[in-house]
Amino acid sequence: MVAGKGKWRRPVLGAVLAAAVVLVGAGLYWFQPWKIWTDQKVDEALPTATPRPAAPAAAPPAAAPRTVAEGVLISHEHTTTGKARVIELPDGSRTLRLENLDTSNGPDLRVWLTDAPVKEGVAGWRVFDDGKYVSLGKLKGNKGDQNYPIPGDLRLADYTSVTIWCDRFDVSFGAATLGRA
Repeated sequence: MVAGKGKWRRPVLGAVLAAAVVLVGAGLYWFQPWKIWTDQKVDEALPTATPRPAAPAAAPPAAAPRTVAEGVLISHEHTTTGKARVIELPDGSRTLRLENLDTSNGPDLRVWLTDAPVKEGVAGWRVFDDGKYVSLGKLKGNKGDQNYPIPGDLRLADYTSVTIWCDRFDVSFGAATLGRA
């Protein structure tokens, strides 16, 4: 037996175990596997207009919210169903509404308006960050009805689709072409 050979095994084993713990921790943070078994249900009502200051008595009654664009969500990386609607409120503000959304939960999911065409299958998974897009924020839940305000200065005609985008892995969970209503 070589003298001192056993002295090095304990520190090397400790370093290997420490590296394994760091790798497992990083993998858990990055992939968040527990989200596969957890759902976040959201049930937001249709948005209403912000009240305006008192108007003259001859003012016409406020109009109801109207749908200006809509589309049906298709699946990409994960099975995704539901409907996307752009709603214009009587005060001129606009909201993207996801209705009956049902998709997988995942890390760092966002709702994006994009100028990319919606493609079926694997060909559509990664196209949405190739052109123009705007994030409307984090996905509030992977199931249910939810609203995302659209910035007032956004030119809606420049955006033809919506995607549930996983920013962590640069992939679409699902998307819809927004056709004019």
